[in-house]
Amino acid sequence: MDFIDSQKKIMVIFGTRPEAIKLAPVIHELKTVFKTVVVSTSQHLDLLKPVLNLFEIEVDHELKVMTKNQTPHRVCARSLEKLDKIITAEKPDLILVQGDTTTTLSGALAGFYHRIPVGHIEAGLRSGNIYSPFPEEMNRQLVSKIATYHFAATKGNRDNLLAEGIPTERVFVTGNPIVDALKSFLEKLSPSEKILSLIKETEGKKRVLLTTHRRESFGETMRQNLIVLRDFVAKHKNLCLIFPVHLNPKVKDLTCEVLSGQERVYLLEPLNYGDFIFLMKSSWLIVSDSGGVQEEAPSLGKPVLILRDTTERPEAIQAGVAKLVGGSPQKLKQMLETNYSVETWIKSVKEVANPFGDGRASKRILKILLDEVFQSKKSRASS
Repeated sequence: MDFIDSQKKIMVIFGTRPEAIKLAPVIHELKTVFKTVVVSTSQHLDLLKPVLNLFEIEVDHELKVMTKNQTPHRVCARSLEKLDKIITAEKPDLILVQGDTTTTLSGALAGFYHRIPVGHIEAGLRSGNIYSPFPEEMNRQLVSKIATYHFAATKGNRDNLLAEGIPTERVFVTGNPIVDALKSFLEKLSPSEKILSLIKETEGKKRVLLTTHRRESFGETMRQNLIVLRDFVAKHKNLCLIFPVHLNPKVKDLTCEVLSGQERVYLLEPLNYGDFIFLMKSSWLIVSDSGGVQEEAPSLGKPVLILRDTTERPEAIQAGVAKLVGGSPQKLKQMLETNYSVETWIKSVKEVANPFGDGRASKRILKILLDEVFQSKKSRASS
């Protein structure tokens, strides 16, 4: 290990399950070279702990900012206050954040206030609408203004950043570390007995896997989407719907109202990552408003109908693995029926190469930190 590298300290900040999954392979790479301080705001609490155990991530500082019915304002304020003390004590040389959550924004802001460079992983995602997804689209734009180093998953993400005036020498295309995490995880995938039992019970059925939780889906749009899916499954006896229901009361209450007691509709508690990936692998079709699902589906050869008006991941659509439904339940109904009748698209997706990377993003990020950020090669050459 090079002396200069081992003395550098990098602080990695996350707070939600998707962030932890994507950062897990990066953290493991960092720890081979740098002093690495792992900070969790615990923006997700119950969902986060199993992932940390699964990927063997040890947290150095747990902020416990989560409160009942928390708002983005409260998460950001509590995170900033607690990060201030930790950054003051740890004095990192670089702060790494990932994605577009409230934790991401507060971590970047905290770094800026302390005049510490910030690296942004999964930089350059843009939907073009600051209210969709909300508040993520504005979070990611603000972080781009703060960050010194931008690790973009795709060339399209890089182009977005350059169009906003980010210097080209500060932007690096790495792929998305979700592909790294998924690739290594698939090798040891071991679903629970509960999920294996569900797979056995639904054997011979076309499984539609649903996830929906975004704020812009709340209310009447979500109600009508659930009704469309309920009626679609009721109409076709060889279908079933599997829905791990998000903990947010606005999702749970509506789901119970529309879907409880329906034949061939399975409402599940939130799943651990392994069980969810196994269900994705076992599905005929995925219907989702999740960004992470759009990135994971190509690795699994699974088609996705995106329950949103816009997507910051157009690569999934361009590659042919996903289709944008928009905010119209009628369009969802039409797309479900069309692809049920003619399965050409659904069957073609398994041949699509993953547009989000090759599973080496975390290694590229480490190399960029060594060669470009801390300039270790130059240090060794001059010594």
